[in-house]
Amino acid sequence: MEQSSSSLFSLTIDPITKAHLSETARWARFLAIIGMVFIALGGVGVLYFGYIMSSMGNSLEEGYSGGRSAFFPGFGVGVAIFYIILLVIWFFPLMYLLRFSSRARRALHTNDQQALNDSFLNLKACFRYVGILTIIILAFYTLGIVFAIVGSAAFS
Repeated sequence: MEQSSSSLFSLTIDPITKAHLSETARWARFLAIIGMVFIALGGVGVLYFGYIMSSMGNSLEEGYSGGRSAFFPGFGVGVAIFYIILLVIWFFPLMYLLRFSSRARRALHTNDQQALNDSFLNLKACFRYVGILTIIILAFYTLGIVFAIVGSAAFS
């Protein structure tokens, strides 16, 4: 019994590898679509939160005789902008993951080498993006710990 395989830079894509890659593409598509749905729901939630915070600020402001709000001015807008930035940041790895999935599936169905190359290019971009984002987050955590240590030593 002979197995069909395709040559790829001295590597071969045999039926087992093809099945694994196909399943990986299906899971990547699932995760990307679910992530996009949550981003859309998050966007609606941010708009709703901004509206609620604006309404609360206006109603609290009218209730005080001095006309001062109990909230920091612009708190709702600041939080909304922060969450919009987070949603935009997480959109890109999901987009790369969805592109990987669609191009890998097309490559496996049509034996298209260029589509396979494009799919792996998008997978690499996804991991690189998440890796750089992880480094940035770790840097912020490190700075936070350093500032906490310095702050606690200064006030001791």
